[in-house]
Amino acid sequence: METSKKKKNWFLPLVLSLVLSTLLVFISVFTSSSSYSLQFYKTQVKNEFPVFVESKLRVSATSTDPVPRLAYLISGSMGDGRSLKRTLKALYHPRNQYAVHLDLEASAEERLDLANFVRNEPLFAKMGNVRMVARANLVTYRGPTMVTNTLHAASILLNEGGDWDWFINLSASDYPLVTQDDLLHTLSAIPRNLNFMEHTSDIGWKEFQRAKPVIIDPGLYSLQKSDVFWVSEKRSVPTTYKLFTGSAWMMLSRPFLEFCLWGWDNLPRLVLMYYANFLSSPEGYFHTVICNAEEFQNTTVNHDLHFISWDNPPKQHPHFLTNDDYQKMVDSNAPFARKFGRNEPVLDKIDSELLGCNADGYVPGGWLSYNQGNANVSVLDYIISNTTELRPGRGAERLKHLINGLLAAEDFHAKQCT
Repeated sequence: METSKKKKNWFLPLVLSLVLSTLLVFISVFTSSSSYSLQFYKTQVKNEFPVFVESKLRVSATSTDPVPRLAYLISGSMGDGRSLKRTLKALYHPRNQYAVHLDLEASAEERLDLANFVRNEPLFAKMGNVRMVARANLVTYRGPTMVTNTLHAASILLNEGGDWDWFINLSASDYPLVTQDDLLHTLSAIPRNLNFMEHTSDIGWKEFQRAKPVIIDPGLYSLQKSDVFWVSEKRSVPTTYKLFTGSAWMMLSRPFLEFCLWGWDNLPRLVLMYYANFLSSPEGYFHTVICNAEEFQNTTVNHDLHFISWDNPPKQHPHFLTNDDYQKMVDSNAPFARKFGRNEPVLDKIDSELLGCNADGYVPGGWLSYNQGNANVSVLDYIISNTTELRPGRGAERLKHLINGLLAAEDFHAKQCT
């Protein structure tokens, strides 16, 4: 009896320990197998579907909005504040986006005056589509700082400007020869992936005077503006990409600017580093990038949309335009002209005969109705009716003739990146 009782005392704990051990072994095996299977599954998925940054970034689709939107950079330097304001108002349309920039050579007072103008102008405040580049850059006209300033403004407009289709870089010495209604009406009929830039691979004398010399732009590191300077060493022409040159003024598509700024391909960065030491880099950077990028080579239109009066051969700066050039400007059918002196009388003639407004007034259009037909209306008198209603005039006919001629030319494709 006593032996049977002792057997019961150790048998029950033994059975319980065996059950518990079996349960623990089962759980361990099950969880290990599940973990291994899950890890194996993840590995398989990762191997089957590799994910890279480049695979997520592609050329963006263009807008399907019937009326396009433009993004403008208008830049200036010391003493350009008044001219910049006039150019801004002549270019204004509520559908567009605007960034204005006075470089660090302008006084703090002049930059503050422009900032107050942008902030306090009732129309700008109402529409919210004009912004000043608050952190001013020091821009050397012949150096890479002009390129970096353009990229800076474009990035601001991409970040803050909502949807727009084309980016246009202008200076305070540029002026429109057509109304924004004329321009938007004409552009609404063409593909929005087109890039208007004068360009060629025939760099000629520029190979020896610009490509091979190495320059330093003090604007990259100094707060005091000064001209570029040369170093004694020279370099060879690049072999990994082909150099192109052309006009510093252009109209670029949004997809191309996204390519330049997002840089999912390393080409825009490589070319930017090269042009950091290139004389007059604004006349080559975008041209070289677009013509070496397979995605964009066939989107170029070989024209800068400007009337510019150059010497032959061209010097560093064009002629200042006057009343003597008026008819040639009109006959060019171009939407913009440069270079104008401050308070140049021919601007008044352009305002009255081509744009339909007086000096410093907004240009009339479908979006703007004037009280009692007064073209020199104050901002308190404007009435915004419909930003998509366009009233194209004679300027639209001239511009249509220019663009249709460019796109229909027999040598159109032969002029793309050649």
